[in-house]
Amino acid sequence: MASWYERTILPKLLGCACGSSPIMRQRAKVVPRAEGRVLELGIGMGLNLAYYDPAKVTAVVGVDPAAALREAALAAPRDERLAVEVADGDAEALPFEPASFDTVVCTYTLCSVCTPAAALSEARRVLKPGGRFLFCEHGLAPDPGVAKWQRRIEPLWKRIAGGCHLTRPIGSAIEAAGFQVLDRETMYVPKTPKFAAWNEWGAAAVR
Repeated sequence: MASWYERTILPKLLGCACGSSPIMRQRAKVVPRAEGRVLELGIGMGLNLAYYDPAKVTAVVGVDPAAALREAALAAPRDERLAVEVADGDAEALPFEPASFDTVVCTYTLCSVCTPAAALSEARRVLKPGGRFLFCEHGLAPDPGVAKWQRRIEPLWKRIAGGCHLTRPIGSAIEAAGFQVLDRETMYVPKTPKFAAWNEWGAAAVR
């Protein structure tokens, strides 16, 4: 059962951090590229829903293990033409048939799942041939000085930020899961503490 902190404080903290203007601009770079039947890993509070193009997307199915976040996602703003379903589930063990989605969207999720390799393997499994994996994630910075501070801060950060890790690699993890990265951009997100600011985003396909 979720603790009092997880039920009351954490959703507000995540809303402030994950819904900040710089982070929302990052979401807007990736989510509109989704097409067909879409699976969103760790839909959270539904912050991506406003960016889906209903002219290209037939339905969005979101999964998240947190009941409070699923409830928020169902109430999140989006185009009224967009069909949305939110299910209880873990990214590492998706309750869906193989090859059942045209697009998998993963934004600011790999940092907090227990096993990123398992989540990526599941994303690969449920994608149709020719489908795309769209990602926008924060992770291990390439600069040794920043990475050093990330490692120092991470133990405390995980405790207060819902298990969020600061030092997970992104691009290499996606490739190791059997994806071919089609395009990838990187930068430190402005107006964000540098230890949490390194972002990688783009698209990948099953090799």
